[in-house]
Amino acid sequence: MNSEIVEKVRIFVEEECKKPTSKYGYEPYLFHFIPMHKYAKELAERLGADIEIVEIAAWLHDIGSIINGRENHHISGAEIAEKKLIELNFPRDKIELVKKCIFNHRGSVNLNKESKEEQIIADADAMSAFDNVSGIFRAAFDFEECDQLTANEAVLRKLINSYNKISIDAKKIIEPKYKAALLLLGTKNEHK
Repeated sequence: MNSEIVEKVRIFVEEECKKPTSKYGYEPYLFHFIPMHKYAKELAERLGADIEIVEIAAWLHDIGSIINGRENHHISGAEIAEKKLIELNFPRDKIELVKKCIFNHRGSVNLNKESKEEQIIADADAMSAFDNVSGIFRAAFDFEECDQLTANEAVLRKLINSYNKISIDAKKIIEPKYKAALLLLGTKNEHK
């Protein structure tokens, strides 16, 4: 494994998040990319996947969103990743594997995952939501202009959807946080 390339990719993503042109600022790096990478690496180690491919794809999976915005970010992200990895002289066959992970990571776009690595990136992306509940609330309040009750329902729905679309291996890891979310967010409507 080439840990030097993994580190260069991580730095590239962090620097893109720091730029004034970043669509969402620096927070996604701290509150999404870092936990997502942690879960991806953990799953890769557990499942015997290619850790190098997984780590690189984890860092780059949402780069299209950071640079160009959310719409079709799985497509633009794969293109950005290819360009960056060619620049770093990463092997062409491995670039294609990273691109497939990025292209197929979105839970809202149900694409066929052909490899363990692709499933891991999709799982880790969904799992990271449980480490960023405050960010999901922020999006509900700031971007969707929800009131508190509607925001609570939206966050709970997102977490339930995230949990339901991940693999059994990922569920085993995230289940305590899922149960905590249900306990904390699932009781708000009892006093209607």
